[in-house]
Amino acid sequence: MRKSLSILGLAAALVLGKLGFGTDQKSYVASAQEKMSMMEVKIDNFTFGPATLTVTAGTTVTWTNKDDIPHTVVSTDGVFKSKVLDTDEKFTFTFSKAGNYPYFCSIHPKMTGKVIVQ
Repeated sequence: MRKSLSILGLAAALVLGKLGFGTDQKSYVASAQEKMSMMEVKIDNFTFGPATLTVTAGTTVTWTNKDDIPHTVVSTDGVFKSKVLDTDEKFTFTFSKAGNYPYFCSIHPKMTGKVIVQ
């Protein structure tokens, strides 16, 4: 009986630790913050969605081409530039400084978007 209680106690401690209630809380919070610092933009039907994205400094943005034709992601001020992205290919950039970052598709210049970094 005593052995089964200690096994249950150990299981409870492991579960509580995974939920952020035990000594593991700092790593749980850190991993949640890391997940929050990643954003996605979908390229589809000749549009960037969302067209305007507001993020905090340090955020990584990933553009994924879901269109059947190639596209690019190019900042108007030369801060970032993707290669030509075929269907389901991705481009990732981490925004380290606050500012406005307008961008476009160099193949289809009427396709535009903006990342606002606070």
